[in-house]
Amino acid sequence: MADLRRHGIRAGALFLLLGAAGCSGLTPKAVGSLVYTTPDNKVVQLDSPSVDGCHQLPPTGARSVANNTLNDVILHTGPGCKNLEGTESYYLATKTSNPGMPDAEPWMSFTVVGGNA
Repeated sequence: MADLRRHGIRAGALFLLLGAAGCSGLTPKAVGSLVYTTPDNKVVQLDSPSVDGCHQLPPTGARSVANNTLNDVILHTGPGCKNLEGTESYYLATKTSNPGMPDAEPWMSFTVVGGNA
């Protein structure tokens, strides 16, 4: 009886170990959503974006952005998470929004703080 219990414990530990190893390759996500409005007033929701890399927004950009994720993000005025000359990036904290300004350049890309850009 003790041998069966010992084998059961070992089998359970093996399954847990294999399960954890299988999950280790998952890409970390910013839990929540990033909601933005395009210049033509289309509302777009990005659910749980990856924390790694640069995220491109549509070619027309985004005028307003609401960060409903658990991570802060940095908005950029140019593609490739760069800024257009004479403009600056904007640090958008978690659970906050940037309403955008009528004469300002649209946001073209963003990075998630804590990820690998």
